[in-house]
Formats: sequence, C-alpha cells, structure tokens
Amino acid sequence: MIQNCAAFKELFLCRMRQFYREPEAIFWTYGFPILLTVGLGIAFRTRPPERVAVAVEDVPATQRARQVLGENQEFDLTVAAAGEGVQMLRRGKVSILLQAEEGGHVYRYDPTQPEARLARQRVDDVLQRDAGRVDALPVSHHEVTEPGSRYIDFLVPGLLGMNLMGGGLWGVGFVTVDMRIRKLLKRFVATPMSRRDFLLAVISGRMLFTLPEMFILLLTGWLLFRVTIVGGVLTIFAVALVGAVSFAGIGLLVACRAQKMETISGLMNLVMLPMWLFSGIFFSSERFPDSMQPLIRALPLTQLNDALRAVILEGASLGSQGVPLLILAAWGLVSFVLGLRWFRWT
Repeated sequence: MIQNCAAFKELFLCRMRQFYREPEAIFWTYGFPILLTVGLGIAFRTRPPERVAVAVEDVPATQRARQVLGENQEFDLTVAAAGEGVQMLRRGKVSILLQAEEGGHVYRYDPTQPEARLARQRVDDVLQRDAGRVDALPVSHHEVTEPGSRYIDFLVPGLLGMNLMGGGLWGVGFVTVDMRIRKLLKRFVATPMSRRDFLLAVISGRMLFTLPEMFILLLTGWLLFRVTIVGGVLTIFAVALVGAVSFAGIGLLVACRAQKMETISGLMNLVMLPMWLFSGIFFSSERFPDSMQPLIRALPLTQLNDALRAVILEGASLGSQGVPLLILAAWGLVSFVLGLRWFRWT
C-alpha cells in the first residue's frame, strides 16, 4: 500500500512538472477560456436592438413611408433610385426593399432569412400604425435586461461545461497519446508501478486544474458582465468536479489505444462535435425535435450544462441534480474501466 502511494505520488508530480514546463498548455487551460468568455460576452452583451437596414424606392407614392421610417430610430433608411434598391437587396446591403404599387406598397425580401422576415414585420407595423391601424388587444412591452435573465447569463455556464469537456478530453487523452508517441510510456513499463496508478495520476493531475479554472471563469463573468451566481460556490465546484472526472474518463477511453496524433485528433473531434452541436452550449438543446431528445439527453455535456445552469442561475441544491450527476458519473466510471482494460503502453 505504501509503495503504491509512493508510485502514485511520483507520477502525479511528474505530470505537474510536464504541465508547467509547457507554456502553451497553461494558455489553453487558463488563457483561452477567459478570452472566449470575454469575446462572446462582448458580442452578446446588453445593447440596443440592431437597426433594420431598409431601402425605399424614390418615387412620389413612397414619400410618406420615407418620412415615417426616416424619423424612426429603429431603421437605417436608404432612399434608392429605381433599380438601385433591387441591387442593394441582392448584395445584402439592406434586409428589405419597399416599392410602390397601385393602391399601396409592396415588400421585396428573402423569406428564407429570419432577419428579413423580422424586418418585414417591423416595417409593416410602423407603416400600418401611421396609417391609422388600431390594435384590438391592448398590450405592453417589458424588456428583459436585469442580470440572470440575459443571454450572457445563459452562455457562461455553457462555456464552463464546454471547457470542462475540452480539458478532460484533451488534457487526458491528448497527453496520453503524446507520451505514447514519444516512447515515454514504454519507459514507464520498466518501472515498478501499475497501470492503474499511472492512469489515476494522469486523471488526478487534470482534476487539480478544475477548481482554478472554474474560479477564474466565474470571476471573469461576474466582474465583466455581472453574471448572477445564485447557487453556492461549493455546489458549483462539486458539479464541475463530477463533470471533469467524467470527461477525463472519456478522454482516457478515447486515447487508450491510439498511436498517432491524427488518430487521436480525429477521435476527439468525433466525440466532441455532437456535444458542441446538441448539448446546449450556445442555445437550448430543447430547440431540437422531440425525436432527438432521448439521444441529446444521454450526452454527458447536456447533463453537465443543465446541472451547471440549474445551480448557477436558479440556486438548485446538489441533491436536486442527482440524476444528471449519476449519468455523468456513469459515463466516467464505465469509460475509465474500459480504458483501463484496453490500455496499451506502446
């Protein structure tokens, strides 16, 4: 037992030295997630609605429309000569073109573009109200801008989950294959250690970086964008730790027999791409059809993102997230057992 603990300790320290001797590893672990969070946070920060680019044909029948749209701050109006508006629409300079026809106006736009359909609705609403339309049902508007309800609040937990996935897969899988290619694993075979101690040391080394990563990303979101953190910090770290262990196990399974960088890169992308698309990093996974939901719910990143959002944004307790955490733990345990069984040194 003492000998096993000593072997694990030396392997763990060896992994730490390898990490800190590679500046690029430090950047991808700590620097890149911060840059990604800041960049996306700036892109989706609270800001006024974008102005609609609309062109109006310069004919007498559109004079009133030009006046109304030009006075409205929601629109970026361009008065176009005959034929010029069609070219502007074709080149994407405007979203919609308003032309005159007998008895009214005609809208020219591409219905396959969501922004064009929205532009048609907004332009028509303003012109119809100016013409005297009265809505039968009185309504009011309330713009959601308070922290906790914005897109950036939804985005930050997804980025945390994405970083945990990337760190587990690349931090364990890629490193293991790199050591195999450089014949370092072959040297370890000659030492008095077990395969289990080696793999646990690699995974434990990855786990050591989980807490600083989570703290830095949460602090960045709170300081720069005032992201609301409702749940307890310890609960958030507990969920993150389970997710990190799960993806470390998956990374080990993917790398257990790969012998080339091209192989491990392809396998990593094969594993991560479905979760990038379907697991709700940048938008809710519930937007996909119901027929896909069972497969999406089975993905580990879906469960991790849902648990992180529930804890961070809603203050959910650790016990209430038992099902997602059990699914994550099952992924990690099964992956580690299979990776341990199929692992090859050379």
